[in-house]
Amino acid sequence: MASLAHIANLSLANDVFASAVTPQKRLFCGGSVELRKLYGEIRRSRRGSCVSTKPDWKLGAGLPRASATEVVDDRGFEQEEKGVGNRRPLKVGLICGGPSAERGISLNSARSVLDHIEGEDLDVLCYYIDADLNAHAISPAQVYSNTPADFDFKLESLAQGFSSLSEFAEHLAAAVDIVFPVIHGRFGEDGGIQDLLEKYNVPFVGTGSHECRQAFDKYDASLELKKLGFETVPNFLVQGAEADISELAEWFAKNCLDPNSGKVVVKPTRAGSSIGVTVAYGVADSLEKANKIIAEGIDDRVVIEIFLEGGSEFTAIVLDVGYGFNSHPVVLLPTEVELQFHGTVDVREKDAIFNYRRKYLPTQQVAYHTPPRYPVDVISNIREGASLLFQQLGLRDFARIDGWFLPSTTHVPHSSDNKFGRTGSGTIIFTDINLISGMEQTSFLFQQASKVGFSHSNILRSIINHAFLRFPDLASHSRVSDHLPRRSKSLQFSGKVNRCEDVRKVFVIFGGDTSERQVSLMSGTNIWLNLQAFDDLEVTPCLLAPSNENLSGVEGSDVSSRVVWTLPYSLVLRHTTEEVLAACKEAIEPNRAALTSLLRNQVMDDLMEGLKKHGWFTGFDIADELPVRFSVEEWIKLAKEVQATVFIAVHGGIGEDGTLQSLLAAAGVPYTGPGVEASKTCMDKVSTSTALNHLANMGVLTINKDVQRKEDLLNMPTFKIWHELTSKLQCETLCVKPARDGCSTGVARLCCQEDLAVYVKALKECLLRIPPNSLSKAHGMIEMPNPPPELLIFEPFIETDEIVVSSKSKNESAHHLMWKGHSRWVEVTVGVVGKLGSMRSLSPSVTVKETGDILSLEEKFQGGTGINLTPPPVSIVRSEALEKSKKCIELIANTLQLEGFSRIDAFMDVDSGEVLVIEVNTVPGMTPSTVLIHQALAEKPPIYPRQFFRTLLDLGSERFM
Repeated sequence: MASLAHIANLSLANDVFASAVTPQKRLFCGGSVELRKLYGEIRRSRRGSCVSTKPDWKLGAGLPRASATEVVDDRGFEQEEKGVGNRRPLKVGLICGGPSAERGISLNSARSVLDHIEGEDLDVLCYYIDADLNAHAISPAQVYSNTPADFDFKLESLAQGFSSLSEFAEHLAAAVDIVFPVIHGRFGEDGGIQDLLEKYNVPFVGTGSHECRQAFDKYDASLELKKLGFETVPNFLVQGAEADISELAEWFAKNCLDPNSGKVVVKPTRAGSSIGVTVAYGVADSLEKANKIIAEGIDDRVVIEIFLEGGSEFTAIVLDVGYGFNSHPVVLLPTEVELQFHGTVDVREKDAIFNYRRKYLPTQQVAYHTPPRYPVDVISNIREGASLLFQQLGLRDFARIDGWFLPSTTHVPHSSDNKFGRTGSGTIIFTDINLISGMEQTSFLFQQASKVGFSHSNILRSIINHAFLRFPDLASHSRVSDHLPRRSKSLQFSGKVNRCEDVRKVFVIFGGDTSERQVSLMSGTNIWLNLQAFDDLEVTPCLLAPSNENLSGVEGSDVSSRVVWTLPYSLVLRHTTEEVLAACKEAIEPNRAALTSLLRNQVMDDLMEGLKKHGWFTGFDIADELPVRFSVEEWIKLAKEVQATVFIAVHGGIGEDGTLQSLLAAAGVPYTGPGVEASKTCMDKVSTSTALNHLANMGVLTINKDVQRKEDLLNMPTFKIWHELTSKLQCETLCVKPARDGCSTGVARLCCQEDLAVYVKALKECLLRIPPNSLSKAHGMIEMPNPPPELLIFEPFIETDEIVVSSKSKNESAHHLMWKGHSRWVEVTVGVVGKLGSMRSLSPSVTVKETGDILSLEEKFQGGTGINLTPPPVSIVRSEALEKSKKCIELIANTLQLEGFSRIDAFMDVDSGEVLVIEVNTVPGMTPSTVLIHQALAEKPPIYPRQFFRTLLDLGSERFM
């Protein structure tokens, strides 16, 4: 059986051979001038000079670190090849985790930093701080674990623990050149990690400990801002058990707030961004919520602030481009945060603030505008004020500063006279200083940086190189890096620079209009960012717009008339497809485009004033480009003209049912994943079962199903439907799911006819989601298909014993799996990779549900939630059974004629290895935290995401050669 590493090597060897024998201009042979011109408008950033198609990685033996001269780490990088000239690569210590509720976001940030700074001149060593402030050295592979629970569970077997933080600091002093802390909240931004590093003279990126402590505490920071002459929000401090209701009532009266209904924001002073923030009404409610924050141990200091209404929040990234200790902060283009409300909602609580969920999870309740839709003088004042704050608070390298803009028509609760922030158009109030801004792939840091010419890699390396300047021994290294950012065409002197014509074109398409479209955006973004790192690829991100955006404007028009937008770098970095689409339309509006270009040029001029003094800065690498709109037909024709391979990341709908595959195949355009017939079969869960029914004696079982029409469900009495289904399927509990839709969407466990009634009502009312715990048994949010499916499948709900990852207690040294094992079935999900007829199974992952009985979309795809045990623990699955199950999975894949890659969800018998098929996903999730990433990393040697996606791309390209 060929290993995935072998598949990867074969694919890349074929690619090198093809590039050697192909004429230099084969990618542009034939085709219309108009299409080539259109493509010229959307070409993605890459190096300006010809490069070898030889990959910059090799699959090694997964050996532990040895000497400095001959090392192969678990990524397979041969370290002796690293370095610039005779200089060794500088070692960056990446520290993530921490004790705050933002640990999951910290892990996502660490993945982004690792993905984008590793290179010939920088080597990254990874470290993790757990919730109890224990430090661990971890492999880069572990950074891709999904959750803090994943980290903690694997630490004992996969990490090197340190006996104390002192020992950890001593190790850092000897092992790394500089530390990049990406711990959000407590211990990361409150001066904790900085104080430790300063005591042991370890260089680090970012602000010093004293300045962090002052800026992190929201109450202390507001006092300092007021002292420095900035407008602030009137507030009241509740500390420990000292709260006095009469003093709070006096504060309400002083600020003209109704003591019974006055609206305020209650938030911990030292809990990081959005954690524990809530809205309260009146004195009693405010004090109750403040005391709750204290009682829950979030913080013992809570600040109560006047709720600002009538304005909007903004956030601004500040980048220091000064030299050494001479600060020269430049504020990038700020982002306006627009809260959106759809339908009838109760805004008294959940929808009143920019909370943690809105900030980090895909939601249509928020939209971002960069630059803000404010008057130019307001944007200028925000940039000026944030720069002054950065300097006067003594911040270093970079930061994110949040605030509010209140138009002049809005009442502003002025705290005192002569404050900075008052303009002719309104008032600017700075409210929060974030010392370590989030660094997820679509974070504000990257959104704003890309608007002014920085790629992910370029902005992160600029931050690190700036930090080097404070340390003479490191500063000399920073000047000799030959790391050159990949430049877009418009920055290459209008294309007049010599360019390689044998660069392969790749279109990554994502979006659509199914309930999985936000996951699709996450997948497509991740694929695009990973593939664009290859010098022999030119990767274009493409948004498949919702069906109501078709060019004819007629509902139900032919698929070929649907709209695809090719996107510039900065417009990809959004949380929702709706936001990407709105940003596309906003970007091509002439007045808006002109203003954005003007402001962008101002910021770039400000940046260059400082950056031109630094030898390490090699230039901006993202062009000021506009999105381009095509019909699907035009887009496919363009792909054909430039001989692009399409990487399909559209989950569900036309991306997974064979429609898009059929259009591409008819045009001769290569694409990733299974072919047309396999896609059609797997999208239809009944057809999938039918195709596999004959494999029962080979260990592959299917679940009995009953298909019901939505119309019948809406018109028949619920009790009658329930009785007929349970009698026919011979079960007491049902699982319902759309007959033709992607994973998790519309899937629910029904325990009684009342549950069925709730589900049918959701279908009838076309609800977008069923709220948590609406059914008789506890469950999380159930995302519903939109529009509701015409056919639904009912099948027996398979009972399995709950698998629990226990938390480590003070008296225990490790985490434990708790599993009764009465039922010998466990739920698994398995990736398959390879060519038609020879698909190979990766290591299965055992799924651990955190809420209810059905994995939610968030648990499956969003970092920070969901647990997958990869590979299955031997305490649950015997090795013989595991090997048998993998053979069964490969049998399923080859019977269904899968190719490229797919994911199979099933139940596994832990004794026999038999599998009971749930469904097959031909366009599985490819977000940074999904199981296929974990399973590729579990290979020996590990296959890292960049290599993994390249393998999948090459498999798609090769089958059309």
